[in-house]
Parts: sequence; structure tokens; C-alpha cells
Amino acid sequence: DGYSQLSAYERKRLKNITENAKFFAALKLHESAARLHQIATKRPSHVTKRAKPKKAEDETVRRRSMRLQRVEPSGIPMPELPAQPGAEEYPQVPAGPLPMVPEDQMGDSKLTEDLLTTWMRISEVLLVTVTKVLMMLSRYQDSLNSMVLSEDNIKKVVKYRVSSMAIHPSESIIFVAAGDKSGQIGLWNVNSKSEEGAHVFIPHNYLVSCMHFSPFNPAHLLSLSNETLRCGDVTRAVFDEICRSEESLSSFDFLEDNASTAIVGHWDGDVAVVDRRTPGTSSELSADIGFKRTRTVHVHPVNKQYFIAAGSVDVCIYDVRYLKSNGNKPVSSLKGHTKSVASAYFSPVTGNRVVTVCADDKLRHNNNTGRWLTRFRAIWDPKQEDCFVVGSMARPRQIEVFQDTGKLLHSFYNLDCLGSVCSINVVHPSKNILVGGNSSGRLHVF
Repeated sequence: DGYSQLSAYERKRLKNITENAKFFAALKLHESAARLHQIATKRPSHVTKRAKPKKAEDETVRRRSMRLQRVEPSGIPMPELPAQPGAEEYPQVPAGPLPMVPEDQMGDSKLTEDLLTTWMRISEVLLVTVTKVLMMLSRYQDSLNSMVLSEDNIKKVVKYRVSSMAIHPSESIIFVAAGDKSGQIGLWNVNSKSEEGAHVFIPHNYLVSCMHFSPFNPAHLLSLSNETLRCGDVTRAVFDEICRSEESLSSFDFLEDNASTAIVGHWDGDVAVVDRRTPGTSSELSADIGFKRTRTVHVHPVNKQYFIAAGSVDVCIYDVRYLKSNGNKPVSSLKGHTKSVASAYFSPVTGNRVVTVCADDKLRHNNNTGRWLTRFRAIWDPKQEDCFVVGSMARPRQIEVFQDTGKLLHSFYNLDCLGSVCSINVVHPSKNILVGGNSSGRLHVF
């Protein structure tokens, strides 16, 4: 049909427009039908652009009541109310490398420089491989009980709903990155108590669904949005473009410890293998794994040839060595999910366990976040093989820690400081630090 290069969302949109055109034609609204038909049959460009707001003169003149016109029945104008914020216009981000310049160009560049210098300095320290020693459960619970939230450790870091987070592995500075639904990435030096401890950058056009500091070089922050996978390299102060796709991207994970290759999930169900060492921004392989939708992908911590994919009801493990364009069979399938699956992750030490979040509310856990909250993702505590952290709809608002048996070990809450649902959470790989992100762009550090 000439639209095979479009994403599933764009194809559905065009189908809806075409059907609307037929409906208007049946009503003999010729002008509307012709305009819709023109939109539906126009060959789309490869780069999707947000529609510009209509000019006032193009809109049909509507009859408006005197109340809406702010006019009294006597004809005397009513006093003006404070201006209400209109629809937000997100900036358009071009393809290719982008300079690491914050959104607020009017801000103090010295403060931004200080933030980036801190990131670079804490990344220069040689990372010693942490031997993951499992604590006894009682000691682990004691460590959870010792973690608290204070007003100093709460900050609005991005403008909109938090959709992904990453925490730097430094043991000297708490340094957090948060992505939101508009493509913003906020960097926050939690140890800096000044108002300017966080800065916002805009390397993407759409929701930032997945972020990781490179395990090989934490001076690199990789972030993924619908159209592109980027690497923010603080040593060069640039957001490089690693992969760009006409298909909408959903998640990624590193296939090797050196972070040179990655497995990338697509919203339409496919997965792709990306090699950062090859020129260009195309993937090395695109593979149909039989999913209608792939929300998350995660690589096994020990046997890195295996990755797990989660999507619409499906949770399957594949061997990347045998991936091909079509006809891929899973090594293992995890059955029992009856509704859509939001995420699936291997346990951090052995990979012998998998934790999933599904809309069927298993673990007797309310996952019904609705449309205004980011869907929950249960994440393993990197320091503990059998314990995971997940957001909660319970009141008072809290973040919960479960054992793999389903036993609730601990609830993080603070009646004075935490009054919202933290859908996205991240745990420090070696210290007792938990960060929860909510739907207003605010981060909470326990």
C-alpha cells in the first residue's frame, strides 16, 4: 500500500483518517471529506513531525456565549482572569549529534559546567568490579529500615511525567538521570544542595522509555526514545546518535560488558541488534520474534547470549546467537499472564529468577495506574538476588520491596514528603540508595 515503512501507530492513524473521510462523504460534507482525503492520500515524509497549531483564520467561526466571551449581559467586559497555560509545544530535535546544552539557554553556563564536570570526574575513577555478596534477610531488612526521605532530597528534575531513570554507580556522589514523556533528560547531582543542582537537556522528540549509564564507561549515558538511541558522552559534551529507526523503539539492554552491542525492542514486536562500532545509524539485524508488542528487553547477567522480551501477554527468552529475520523460536516461554505485561527482568546475580509486572495484578498487587501514570516496572535490587522494588497504588503513597516468594519486606513512605505514586524506581548498585520518580517530574531519594 506504499506505507510499509510507517510505524503501526502511523498506519492506524492514516486508517482512521481514511474512514473518517468516507463517513463525511456519506454525509455529503464535500469540503471536509476532500480535506481529509487529501491528508490520507498524501505521501508521508520519513520523519514524523508534530502538527502545527491551526491559525485562527482557518478555523470555522463558532457562535460563542456571552459567558465564554467574558461579557456581562449589560455588555460590560468582565475583568480578565490570569492567563491559562495552553497546549505545550515540544521542541523538534534534529537527527545526528547534538551539543550537550541545557534547555534553559538563559541559565548560568557555569552551573551547567559544574554539573557536567561532576559527572565526568566521578566517571574517571577506575570502576572496581563489585563482588555481589548476598546479605542475610534480616541484615537486608535492617538496611532498608535505615533508608529515609527528607525534603532536601526531593526535586522536580524534568517538566513532565517521569518515564525512565538511571543512577550513576559512583559511591561518592549521588548522580541521577531522569527522562520524561516529552523527550527531556534531567541530570541531578543530589549532593549539591543548591537550587541549580539539576539541569534539563532535550536530546529526543518523544517519550524517553529507557536509560542506562554504560557499565563499561559511566561517562556515557545511553537513552532511547521512539525514533532514536543516543549516547550522551560528557567527555565530549555531545549526544551522539547510535541508532535511528522508522519503527518505534521501546527499550534496550547491553549484550556485552563493554557495552558495544545492544538488543533493542520495537513497539511493533520486533527486536534489533545494534553494534556501536559500525558506521551509520542502522541496526545490524532486525528479527521478528512473533510478538505483537515488545515493551522491555533484558539480557541475562551471566549468560549474555540470552535475553528476555515482554509484551502483550508474552514473556519469552531467546538466544541472540540464533536470531534471524523470521521464524524465531523462544528458548523458554513464561506462561500464565492474562493481560498486557509491562516489564520482565532477570534477577541480578544468577539470572535464575524473572520478575514481571502484568495488568492482571498478580502478587495481589494493584497495577492499575490508569492513563496518567507511567506503568509500573518491578526492578531487582542489584545487591540482592531475591528481592525486588515496585511502585504501589496503596495509601499512604509508598514504594514496596518484595521477596521472590511474594512476601512484602518493606514499604518506603513518608507522610510529610511523599504524597504521589512513584511508578519508576531505580536502586544504586552498591549503596543503600533508592530513587522514585512520579508523574510530575519529581524525584524522591531515600
